[in-house]
Amino acid sequence: MPQRTDIHKVLIIGSGPIIIGQACEFDYSGTQACKALKKLGYEIVLVNSNPATIMTDPEMADVTYIEPLNRERLEQIIAKERPDALLPNLGGQSGLNLCAELASAGILEKYNVKVIGVQVDAIERGEDRIEFKNAMNALGIEMARSQVAYTVEEALGIADGLGYPVVLRPAYTMGGAGGGLVYNRDELRTVCARGLQASLVGQVLVEESILGWEELELEVVRDAEGNMITVCFIENIDPMGVHTGDSFCAAPMLTISEEVRRRLQEQAYRIVESVQVIGGTNVQFAHDPVSDRIIVIEINPRTSRSSALASKATGFPIALVSAMLAAGLTLKDIPCGKYGTLDKYVPDGDYVVIKFARWAFEKFKGVEDRLGTQMRAVGEVMSIGKNYKEAFQKAVRSLETGRYGLGLVPALEEKSREQLLRMLATPSSERHFAMYEALKKGASPEELHEITHVKRWFIDQMEELVQEEQELVKSRGGLPSDEMLSRAKRDGFSDKYLSLLLEIPEEQIRGRRISLGVEENWEGVHVSGTPDSAYYYSTYNAPDKNPVNTEKPKVMILGGGPNRIGQGIEFDYCCVHASMALKKLGFETIIVNCNPETVSTDYDTSDKLYFEPLTLEDVLSIYRKEQPVGVIAQFGGQTPLNLAADLEKNGVRILGTAPEVIDLAEDRDQFRAMMDKLGIPMPESGMATTVEEALEIARRIGYPVMVRPSYVLGGRGMEVVYHDASLADYMKAAVGVTPDRPILIDRFLNHATECEADAISDGTHAFVPAVMEHIELAGIHSGDSACIIPSRHISKENVAVIKEYTRKIAEEMHVRGLMNMQYAIENDRVYVLEANPRASRTVPLVSKVCNIRMVPLATEIITADITGRPSPVPGLKEKEIPYYGVKEAVFPFNKFPEVDPVLGPEMRSTGEVLGLSTSVGEAFFKSQEATQTRLPLEGTVLISVNRRDKAEVVEVGQAFKEAGFRILATGTTCALLREAGIEAGLVKKLYEGRPNVLDFITNGEIDLIVNSPVGDDSEYDDSYLRKAAIKAKVPYMTTIAAARATAEGILHVQKVGNGEVHSLQKLHSLIREIPRP
Repeated sequence: MPQRTDIHKVLIIGSGPIIIGQACEFDYSGTQACKALKKLGYEIVLVNSNPATIMTDPEMADVTYIEPLNRERLEQIIAKERPDALLPNLGGQSGLNLCAELASAGILEKYNVKVIGVQVDAIERGEDRIEFKNAMNALGIEMARSQVAYTVEEALGIADGLGYPVVLRPAYTMGGAGGGLVYNRDELRTVCARGLQASLVGQVLVEESILGWEELELEVVRDAEGNMITVCFIENIDPMGVHTGDSFCAAPMLTISEEVRRRLQEQAYRIVESVQVIGGTNVQFAHDPVSDRIIVIEINPRTSRSSALASKATGFPIALVSAMLAAGLTLKDIPCGKYGTLDKYVPDGDYVVIKFARWAFEKFKGVEDRLGTQMRAVGEVMSIGKNYKEAFQKAVRSLETGRYGLGLVPALEEKSREQLLRMLATPSSERHFAMYEALKKGASPEELHEITHVKRWFIDQMEELVQEEQELVKSRGGLPSDEMLSRAKRDGFSDKYLSLLLEIPEEQIRGRRISLGVEENWEGVHVSGTPDSAYYYSTYNAPDKNPVNTEKPKVMILGGGPNRIGQGIEFDYCCVHASMALKKLGFETIIVNCNPETVSTDYDTSDKLYFEPLTLEDVLSIYRKEQPVGVIAQFGGQTPLNLAADLEKNGVRILGTAPEVIDLAEDRDQFRAMMDKLGIPMPESGMATTVEEALEIARRIGYPVMVRPSYVLGGRGMEVVYHDASLADYMKAAVGVTPDRPILIDRFLNHATECEADAISDGTHAFVPAVMEHIELAGIHSGDSACIIPSRHISKENVAVIKEYTRKIAEEMHVRGLMNMQYAIENDRVYVLEANPRASRTVPLVSKVCNIRMVPLATEIITADITGRPSPVPGLKEKEIPYYGVKEAVFPFNKFPEVDPVLGPEMRSTGEVLGLSTSVGEAFFKSQEATQTRLPLEGTVLISVNRRDKAEVVEVGQAFKEAGFRILATGTTCALLREAGIEAGLVKKLYEGRPNVLDFITNGEIDLIVNSPVGDDSEYDDSYLRKAAIKAKVPYMTTIAAARATAEGILHVQKVGNGEVHSLQKLHSLIREIPRP
């Protein structure tokens, strides 16, 4: 079947900001779709609100809109661009839901837009619980016994019939949002009410519990002629009851019989055929090993988290192929070097792939670490090995949680066997480590199976590793026998873990095994649909099949590893750009990374991809094999930086800024000495290793102080402390985290404007494209603060000072490449807070808003010694940017209802959005709209601020009065507003009686909340207010600065309405160079 000629312009909807349950796997699928459709000659219009992804770069699509993803904005874009077709199944749940909404509102019909890939009614059959159930009944495919409820009362009745426990699943949600497993009526009432609210259509499915069954997934691809192939069979090692996004999984299925696999495939094909999806579909089944019943759980008629995993596990680029099939090609039309054409494809890799999730429980105080049917993971790793043990142990060391194997976890080692078994009764992020420890303490595999329902085969494999570890420990203090050492390597024990077990240096183990010829070999995974592309994984269980090229000089880029809070997709963006730039400069590029969700692990991003953990052992092996001219470590966030010094010790050439410069920036004393030499002010500070030292420093500087450990990304463990007692508590807790690294204590700048600048430096010159101004005041982590770029409230003189300081510091430190500087302005004086001589979280943001290719420029500088090219920095000119971008962070607080959603110096956001406009007010309004909390244009605002903010509250009240809002306020805030002649109603705080603030919020009488937290010096906790706001979906601002921006945004939109939308390309064309004086 030839490709379609009735369409020329295709609209692709991206998935928006990164949230738990919808991460950068959709950036990867959308980017692939753009590539495929451009190659087929279509014009592409892309809409996405996320500035951090490669997808929203102006080169990816022909026309790019960074706009909020909602019906109104999309209608504006469709009216302006007039696309012929819409491809909705690559933008995750956001893309699908939006497509369904546009169709039911008649917008697609009005502008004559065809939907390709998946039909609108198919979305309904896949997503609507009733539709799906009817479709399955018609096919005679069994589902869990269930009924749909529209009210809590109905749900109670259904649950009585089915018998507890029951599972609640709201329709049209993702990542299991709003649902859960309930054991009694009270739990059902709570969860059902939450679920009805989370569902787009107020519908919740109540179904029988299938806890403990095997959870199995198939990834199926279908074309317009009805040909189907199964790309991948995935077995969840954690049984039903844990969301697949949190489950640890294997591909291919390791313990499932051929006969069951055949039944699954036959049912999956019937389902996909009936739904008529063109492209990839993910089908989830549950299989009861006791009764042999198979039931279908759900289908996702789109590329999903599992399809990114399936793509990387098998080498079959599902999103790329899906886009080609949507354009009318069939599987027979796509040639493949291995199978001839893709319709002949079968999943036949002779290796094992393991996926392990990465969580962020430590970031959220008061959250219970337990896993259930609602997804909690923020990222994942994938590892490939020749057998289960090798792949499993590689996955553990890929996670970067400071563990290099399954044992030696102090918190678990001190527990008794009984305590461990009790702990295993509820699934948690520590489950598999606790199982390992329990086996070491003598628990039997049968006992563990009874408690966890993890299959015996997996537990037996673990038991064999435990026995092997116990044998190895007998040689503690020296090397084990050569036989044992090579067996340990074949079973996936890492050099580092062996060195910890045996208490000897890692180099000694590495030296010994290399002398025995026990070295990593590599095998390729063939990429389907290409003549002979492949990517590589290491193994100690097979001969080497890794051809090495020597035509061009090579550069190796170290990736960022698993996504986590504080180190996300922005760093992947930098690695991808570096690879593209290096290719243009004539290098062969090599990427090392282990994150299956990202664009950097796409087979054609680099010339050669190694799907490997980022540990010294793995990176050194690749370095020895490939012999690159150098390694770039400054683009992947903290992960590669932590390796840089050790790599250098082993003779690896690190390109760009030297590792010791990065250390210098982290060492506060050295850095302060440098600032003094340059005459640049910093807040007073000190370093402490004991409680006494800390108290002495705090008394010298004066409270409040900011405390934090050195060497962290994403502000882990940072706090603002107001008095001696809290400081003593902090020190006691912190010494356990980093005993060998001191704690940094700085004077906290009260009411200072924080700002940052990204710079490109060649060691003698530095260029700053623009200064970003934070909306939240100092003390809130830069990754969590909303920011305006270019800055608006900073005086011309201070912007010049910031650029001057940045240049001086970059030159003094000999930074080569990118650098990020953080400043604070207090009483019109600029202070330096910190310097990060590496790529930062804001690089994609600055690149997009200022239309400057930061990473390619930095890459030219980093490789200048090798290429001999002149530095591009002196030629860069200052630009006049006639619009503003407002970046806003997106938080996972709705997944953690027990956490106070207040912002502080520890980063907690998972993603970000961008609002663009010629007015700051509108840009801020759009950034809020893009986070799915649209600001109200009328109604009631509640204002309740702490002592420190009383001075400025009148100004905020005045602005809301002007906007025509009714104002309610608590206690002193109310008195202050009335004194200034602003009419305000008094409401009671929680402890002042009823009806109180909480009653007003719960009854839906409040449309907007301004509430700055009281801080740890108050006896009353006011976090209930902010938690209630999230539950009731009321927009809330926790700082006066954000309240000011909110009022300004509302006033602007009241006057002008929803402004026009402009593409990124159009905005870039308005930028003018400023002539040099």
